[in-house]
Amino acid sequence: VILNWNGTKLLQQFLPSIIQYSHNATIYVADNASTDDSIEVLRNDFPTIKIIENSKNFGFAQGYNEALQLLEEPYYALVNSDIEVTENWLNPIIELFEKEPSTAIIQPKILDYKKKSHFEYAGAAGGFIDQFGFPFCRGRIFETLEQDKGQYNGTTEIFWATGACLFIRKKVFRTLKGFDEDFFAHQEEIDLCWRTFNLGYQTKYTSKSVVYHLVEL
Repeated sequence: VILNWNGTKLLQQFLPSIIQYSHNATIYVADNASTDDSIEVLRNDFPTIKIIENSKNFGFAQGYNEALQLLEEPYYALVNSDIEVTENWLNPIIELFEKEPSTAIIQPKILDYKKKSHFEYAGAAGGFIDQFGFPFCRGRIFETLEQDKGQYNGTTEIFWATGACLFIRKKVFRTLKGFDEDFFAHQEEIDLCWRTFNLGYQTKYTSKSVVYHLVEL
């Protein structure tokens, strides 16, 4: 599910890779009442995409909550409109869910779209939180982005997964009543992962799935 608001250019740029490499998924665009030609472009250029039209711009948290209550697939993939996916990006995620019932959220390896040898800013190789409540992630500390040399290859438990590309079990998302809508945008995924942890589930990172994120700072 790709949340969109006035993102025609991003949809045109990044949807083709998702369509090409997601044959075993149903692809939705949840539109937050765009005022550009997003809906028209989707209908004309991407007829296989299913469109969910939210009644207004709800932001990230409520925008996804509104859209996901309509979907009954067992696993949700929340994907930013500026994410390019790679071949076989879905299978390792599905395998991990099916093998580990206690794993509720999974994040792939996320590299920088503009510099694909390096990790990106938003979630990199999985997030943690320190004793003061300050979030950080492997592969990026403050403004420093690490080169991907395989140092974070493998599958490991993390504390939070970035909302830029996050997979979650439907039943867990529904149990938690989705994102806390007090977070309009930013930090809502950390809160979601924290509440998932409190239910006794795990959040995992796996390098077997790789995507690229266009981060405009």
